[in-house]
Amino acid sequence: MDTGLKNKSVLVTASSLGIGKAIAEAFASEGCKVAISSRSKDNLLSTAKDIKTKYGFDPFWSVCDLSKNKDIENTYKAAVNQFGSVDVLVNNCGGPVTGMFLELEEKDWENAYDQVLMSAVRFSKLVLPDMMRNQWGRIINVTSISVKQPVDNLVLSNSLRAGLTGMAKSLSNEVAKYNITVNNVAPGMTLTRRLYELAVIEAKQKGKSHEEILAEMAKKVPMNRLGRPEEIAAIALFLASKQAAYVTGNTIQVDGGYIKSLY
Repeated sequence: MDTGLKNKSVLVTASSLGIGKAIAEAFASEGCKVAISSRSKDNLLSTAKDIKTKYGFDPFWSVCDLSKNKDIENTYKAAVNQFGSVDVLVNNCGGPVTGMFLELEEKDWENAYDQVLMSAVRFSKLVLPDMMRNQWGRIINVTSISVKQPVDNLVLSNSLRAGLTGMAKSLSNEVAKYNITVNNVAPGMTLTRRLYELAVIEAKQKGKSHEEILAEMAKKVPMNRLGRPEEIAAIALFLASKQAAYVTGNTIQVDGGYIKSLY
């Protein structure tokens, strides 16, 4: 399928590991000019090497702490200097700290606010002027199934990702006339380092092994398995493609059937 994405410039945040890395690789496989970012320079260098080996393309990389506005501005400016503009923005981030409501400090809420919501707001505000001038653009936010069905012990993620979903829906209506789409991908239980860490925490609480917890998680999914990062990436790639030009303001869950609601 010709996605129409060859030579498009793509910026993927938090993209040195897991779902973010899989998304960056998916766009690289389509001949896109890819920019990756992460807090870890070592992880970025490793991911850049992997992409170069697989696709013969040197991705641009930038160290970026998503909770710092200055890092976001510097990453955006560097990507524009490299590519001229950003055609596709994929807002991805790691999950905020776990914890029940009464366990969390106000600082935890502030950090989650910057990490999950404001990083997407800030990057989107930076890329939109060029997208509007070019009369084309794609903004894709990686959220979570928690926006449709809250997950226990993840009140920060449940709250802030839901806020991002509301922002994206509002923004999609504002920029649709410029041929810009704004959509969300909501991964279910996907085998990433984040899920592994959550399994370790739950294992300690229940006196079980993390392998048992991961197996129990998989049993909750109708497909009886955990998702793979590349399966999330495939949906992000579709939402950026010319085939999805009439899809905007949507949240697409990729969860193996885990969410039980109709909407």
